[in-house]
Amino acid sequence: MKQKFTAFFTTKNLLTFIRNYVFLTAGTLLTVASFDIFIRVTNIAPGGVMGLALIVNHFTGLSLGIATLLLQIPMLIIGFYFLGRFHFLVSTWYITILYGFGVDFAAAYFPHGPISDDLLLNTLYGGVVGGLGLGLIYLGRGAFAGTGIISRIIQLKTGLPITQIYMMVDGGIIFLQGVLFGWEIALYALLMLFIWGLATDYTLEGPSVIRTAFIITTRPEEISQALLERLGVGITGWASEGMFTKAQKTTLFCTVYRPDIGLVQDIVAQVDPQAFLVIGQGHQARGGRLRPRPRGGHQPAIESQQAAELATKTG
Repeated sequence: MKQKFTAFFTTKNLLTFIRNYVFLTAGTLLTVASFDIFIRVTNIAPGGVMGLALIVNHFTGLSLGIATLLLQIPMLIIGFYFLGRFHFLVSTWYITILYGFGVDFAAAYFPHGPISDDLLLNTLYGGVVGGLGLGLIYLGRGAFAGTGIISRIIQLKTGLPITQIYMMVDGGIIFLQGVLFGWEIALYALLMLFIWGLATDYTLEGPSVIRTAFIITTRPEEISQALLERLGVGITGWASEGMFTKAQKTTLFCTVYRPDIGLVQDIVAQVDPQAFLVIGQGHQARGGRLRPRPRGGHQPAIESQQAAELATKTG
């Protein structure tokens, strides 16, 4: 037991712990700002506990922070019983308490009315700020004790797709918002839910800055050599067979940055005009061999000329 306790407090674990709680704190504060600036004053909430808190506040007058806490605590207990372990309990309690008290405390320092009378602007910025906050919370290995926990449990018990369950749960809450606050508010809430999800995904995955190339060719050595010399990227290849022609070919795979796509296309076209090239997109690449990310704009035009010269040598 003592060894396990000592091992936990290694430098690596301590740095990871600090990193996670910096993300958890920053993300929670961003969601607090989103709620107090854009959601509280408009009654536009992307479903979930935020929407339920608005409904509870409407009927009882209970402060939004306390309403959020009272709604999250039973969900937290259920989530720990069905889903979680010690880390889930600690990090989620931290988020729950910080968010619950932060919503009421920070409200005194934010404008008491909307910073814009345009509901669309409130919807857009509320979704972006809140989504960024939730993404940081996920990066910190945490989660809100909200309706997402209920959705996850239903998914485990029923096998239904999690996205469908999210839509049913949050859609039901948004429907109640529409009944109480007006259907225009419900329409804006659906838009905020969509933007919230996009901003969360962007925070987790980053911009789509890399491209993946699949090349099916009969000249794998020449194409691989050309790509390696011009771009400095690693190439993976495996044997493949045309299911219609039964021709034996090789499939090559590599990862490049967006400005390099034109050069990849030029090299492949020059070395093997009959090659089949598919370009995909990705968000992150780790390990392997990938040249330093190019700065600024597109690949200079001279690259295409150099590619043609190299292809002539290999061809």
